[in-house]
Amino acid sequence: MRVGRLVKAHGLKGAIKLELYTDDPDGRFVPGATFTLQVPESSPWHGKRLTVREFKWMNSHPVAFFDGVDDRSAAEELLRAILWVDEEEQASSEEDAWYDHQLVGLDVVRDGESIGKVARVDHLPAQDLLIVKVRDEEVLVPFVKAIVPEVDIAAGRVIVTPPAGLFEELPDDTGGAEGDVHADRDEPPRDAGTTD
Repeated sequence: MRVGRLVKAHGLKGAIKLELYTDDPDGRFVPGATFTLQVPESSPWHGKRLTVREFKWMNSHPVAFFDGVDDRSAAEELLRAILWVDEEEQASSEEDAWYDHQLVGLDVVRDGESIGKVARVDHLPAQDLLIVKVRDEEVLVPFVKAIVPEVDIAAGRVIVTPPAGLFEELPDDTGGAEGDVHADRDEPPRDAGTTD
């Protein structure tokens, strides 16, 4: 699971500002914590791991020092690198956290029936999305507890409780008295199924 990205060299002693993908940065970036690096194959850091020497907040920005990164030049070699934790570490330290490859291919189950499979995971600033392949279409499912209450890797499935209209077209009212009754209930618009 990815926990951060190195975005900017800070100062002359190798410090690097972080973009965080974890809810517990102070617990995740403790001295001695080690990360797998996602960098281009051309990078001198390809295939290596990075160990935290010090983590602190500077003007509300998270900044870290790492072993072997002792000056600004070394820090700049690591910019845009993504930090990952191993599955074993992840399982012990963060509940409800998975690698993308663990989710892709899982059956998507609603009311006890399989309705599709996870095709991929899109990571957006606001939240992650499960892209579910349903027949010949892709459905974007917000990866939040309210809509995806259970992920069971061992059973090969995710349980979904989607809002009406997320996986199917809602009946189109033709107006008249029934349409007026729905309007009076302050129900959300029929196409608002993708909201949380």
